[in-house]
Amino acid sequence: MADPVAQAVAEAHSSEWASVLAATARVAADLDLAEDCVQDAYAKALVHWREQGVPRRPGAWLTTVATRRALELRRRADVARRKLPLLMPVDDVEVGTFPDDRLRLVFTCCHPALAQEAQIALTLRLVCGLSSAEIAKAFLVKEATMQARITRAKHKISRSGIPYRIPRAAELPERIDAVLDVVHLVYTAGHTAMAGRELTRPDLARRGIDLARMMRLLLPDSADAAGLLALLLLTQAREPARVDGAERLVLMETQDRSLWDPSLIAEGLALVPEALAGRTGRFGVMAAIAAVHVEAERWEDTDWVEILGLYDVLLARWPSPVVALNRVVALAYVSGPEVALAALDELAADPALATYPYLASTRAELLRRLGRTEEARAAYEEALAFTSNSAEAEFLQRRITEGA
Repeated sequence: MADPVAQAVAEAHSSEWASVLAATARVAADLDLAEDCVQDAYAKALVHWREQGVPRRPGAWLTTVATRRALELRRRADVARRKLPLLMPVDDVEVGTFPDDRLRLVFTCCHPALAQEAQIALTLRLVCGLSSAEIAKAFLVKEATMQARITRAKHKISRSGIPYRIPRAAELPERIDAVLDVVHLVYTAGHTAMAGRELTRPDLARRGIDLARMMRLLLPDSADAAGLLALLLLTQAREPARVDGAERLVLMETQDRSLWDPSLIAEGLALVPEALAGRTGRFGVMAAIAAVHVEAERWEDTDWVEILGLYDVLLARWPSPVVALNRVVALAYVSGPEVALAALDELAADPALATYPYLASTRAELLRRLGRTEEARAAYEEALAFTSNSAEAEFLQRRITEGA
């Protein structure tokens, strides 16, 4: 029988961690101290909630315990505020009408002075509450390596005096983009696991969507935030159909669309018009592409002409070899695999795609459709050599065994 107190603490960790840590960081004026105090609060909850019952507002209880501990430790150390500029809130700007400590925490984790890998690691550790071991597993590095990366990022925040605040108005466009990029990468790491036996990392995908919902709540007027959330919801809606009963990868063209989640589709589609308002950002365009896919009742009903046009817009606004590769897939359904293969050959020289498995697998699919079996098999084998995810590798091996 499940332990109701342990379950309540686990649920509070999932839903309240970011809020509790962000509020404690304002008081503690130090990320490490804040994190220690929050972890201590969750440990105390396991004891006190058994004796006193689970509080009506678990987040408020945890915040009170954590911030009191932080104040106690600061007083004990007798540290003057003037000597700790780090994380002192600077409220000279508000975004929307929801000034929230979580927003300060997210922007601190994604400060441009930090490398993107450090931004992602800090976001997962501080905002999502994942352990160093969990983050290391997601990104295929040793736990000690990831712990060192997180520690270095925290020290850089301290040495550089990076403030714990929402950016000023002039800084927002660049900073919002960085934050949304990190949230997207967190989800992507969960949508298709970098390695392992499972196709996905549901925990990371869930965290990515949670972060996107948070950004939507905290930045209600941002079309980019709406676009990101729409994209993730419409992508996640297809998740139940991506593997069959034997846990084998199923391509979208043969998926059972009745398994797609209608509630996520409805929520995502409702956000798309807002995401496309004004000058559409890349997440809005990507959400529009996802919307075209989910609105097709059958694979044969997919409006590839519209998708190709959207990829042209996306490529113009966000030049990327991966976007160009995805455009090739759409081109194949509009102009045929031979035209697409010629476009793919132009991309092959890009060093960014040198070891990208989807370049080779896309080539293999085009060659298979053209009946060039031996060339297709060789391309599948090349893709297999660069693939670490077992579910994807099994699919590629099936193609090779079946004679491409």
